Amino acid sequence: MSDNSGSDGRAGIDADLVRRLIKAQFPQWSALAVSPVKVDGWDNRTYRLGDAMTVRLPTAAAYAPAVDKEDLWLPRLAPSLPVAVPEPVGKGVPGEGYGFNWSVRRWLDGETASVDRIDDLSGFAVSVAEFILALQRCDASGGPVAAAHSFYRGAPPAHYADETRRALVALAGRVDVAACTEVWEGALASSFAGPPVWFHGDIAQGNLLVVDGKLSAVIDFGTSGIGDPACDLVIAWTMFSDQSREAFRRTVSQDAATWARARGWALWKALIVLADVIDVDASKAAVNQRVIEEVLTDPLG
Repeated sequence: MSDNSGSDGRAGIDADLVRRLIKAQFPQWSALAVSPVKVDGWDNRTYRLGDAMTVRLPTAAAYAPAVDKEDLWLPRLAPSLPVAVPEPVGKGVPGEGYGFNWSVRRWLDGETASVDRIDDLSGFAVSVAEFILALQRCDASGGPVAAAHSFYRGAPPAHYADETRRALVALAGRVDVAACTEVWEGALASSFAGPPVWFHGDIAQGNLLVVDGKLSAVIDFGTSGIGDPACDLVIAWTMFSDQSREAFRRTVSQDAATWARARGWALWKALIVLADVIDVDASKAAVNQRVIEEVLTDPLG
């Protein structure tokens, strides 16, 4: 989400609040400029602090547990990962009328990933797959088991069965309901039998940074945890296609059952968003219709 205003009213967060929080809790940084980032998210508001740091504030209670989780686990995961991840340098507490813990991190250089910023999309797909595999190899002992804090990423997709079926009813006559149902039922019939592994939970273009067209960092571990890694494969259909998808699939090397659940995760999200926007936002609807089509027509999915 683009934001150049400094405030959109979410959770009462604006640049002035950030300045007050920094002055009260981190006075050593109070002289540094605070400015909104060019591309912001929905779960958190992010502000640049000086040249070398960012301030990240959850917008609602459901997103607040990520602060403590990332503060604890990102420093432990970072040494084992092939590209940069956010580095916490301070954790704030409620204050100045703001009700949640919040964080200060090192600034990460890079632009949000997009196809037009990447010359070799297949090579980029390999890098993303290698990151996922490196994350899976990290020690999962004591890690946060998939649950509400991860919005049930890493758990069976059945958690969203009712939501998915409601979306299919709403989209009857506008998507291939029979084909979607077959994919969804295939995801529900599959189960994760291995030991829990680390997953990111939202491997998507908005959480991948590039420098000179190459993967430079992975951000936003708010939905991370340990469990089933199938949710991390969704990018196969949301960003990759043809040769880049095959490069991703070959490198990430997951079994057919994991891919079946991954298709379910991709379909769930595209269906529920499409059901919400199909009559009000043609651009967003087209994006999600394309994802559904990619999932349904992928011969190896």
